[in-house]
Amino acid sequence: MRDHESALVLYEEAMAFVRSAALRAFARLNVAEHLDDEVPTTVSALARATGARPDGLSRLLRFLASRDVVRRYDEDRYTLAPVGRALRGDAEPSARSGVLMFTDPMFWTTCHRLESSLTDPEPTFARHFGEQLGDYFSANPEIDELFYEGMATVSDAENAIVATASDLPDSGTVVDVGGRNGSMLLAALRARPALEGVLFDRPDALDTHRLDQAEEHGRFKAVGGDFFSEVPRGDVLVLKRILHNWDDTDSIRILDSCRRALEPGGRVLVVDAVVPENDSEHQSRLMDLMMLGACTGQERSAAELEPLFTAAGLRLTRVIPTSSVMSIVEAVAGARA
Repeated sequence: MRDHESALVLYEEAMAFVRSAALRAFARLNVAEHLDDEVPTTVSALARATGARPDGLSRLLRFLASRDVVRRYDEDRYTLAPVGRALRGDAEPSARSGVLMFTDPMFWTTCHRLESSLTDPEPTFARHFGEQLGDYFSANPEIDELFYEGMATVSDAENAIVATASDLPDSGTVVDVGGRNGSMLLAALRARPALEGVLFDRPDALDTHRLDQAEEHGRFKAVGGDFFSEVPRGDVLVLKRILHNWDDTDSIRILDSCRRALEPGGRVLVVDAVVPENDSEHQSRLMDLMMLGACTGQERSAAELEPLFTAAGLRLTRVIPTSSVMSIVEAVAGARA
C-alpha cells in the first residue's frame, strides 16, 4: 500500500468517532420509538415527533441506514432495521442506556485525552474531572444512574449466554461476587433449577438487586461485605466484569479471597472481555483503551490473567469463549507462587 493510500485509510479511522456521535443523537432523540419495523415513516413525521430539524434528521438517518440501524425506502421514508430495534425502550434488553453510557462525555473526555494516560506515571480520573470517580458520581447523580443502568443493560444482553457457557453444576451454591443487581446470578439460577445462590456485594449496592422479584425467590440470599477481605463460601464463585476494574495487586487480593471461600472441588469463574492473543479485531481491545483512559483497571489476555491466579493460589484450567465479548476464565485451587 502506498503512502497516499495509507493516509486515506487513516483518515477514515480518525473519523470513526462520528459513528458514535450519530448513534448517540439517534438514541437521545428516541427516534427508534417512532419508527415501525415494516411501515415506513416520513422524515417530516419523525421530525415532528422528536423535535429535530427535518433537514438534519434526514442526513442522520441517511448515515445510519449505511450502518444498518435503519432502512431507507426512498429519500424521505424509513423503517427500523433489526439492529436498531434494540434501541426501543421495550426491547429485551434495551440497548439505549448502554449506548448513552458508552457515549457519555465522561468516557469521551478520558478517551480524547488518552495520550496523557500513556505519558503520566499514574493516570487518574481525577486529573480530567477534578475529583475521583466515586465523588464525581455522588456530585452528578444523573450520570451515576446512567452508568449503572447502562452497565445493567449491557450485562442483561450477556448473562444468559455466559450462564449457558459456564458449565455450571446441577446443584450446589454459586456465589455472584460483586454482583450488584444480581442479574448474573438470576441467569445462573434459571439455567440450573437445583442450584442455590449467594449475591455478594457492598451493602449499599445490594439495595438494587432484582432477585426477590423473580420465580427464584427462596433459592438465594444477599450478603453484604468487602471482597478484599472475605467472600461467602461456594462451589462456584463468579466474578463478572470485576477484575477489569482493578490493578494487578488488588485483583490478586480479590482472587485470594475467592480461593479461601472455595468448597472442596470448587471453581472460580472470571468473566471478562479477555483480549485474544492474536491481533484479531475484538471489542475487548476498545474496552481496554477505555479503561486505560479512565482508571487503573484493564482488559487482560489469558496470559496476563494466569500469573494473577497463580499469585492467589489458583490454577487456571481453561478459557471458554462465548458468542458475546465475554470469555469465562476458569480456575481451581492450586499451589501458591
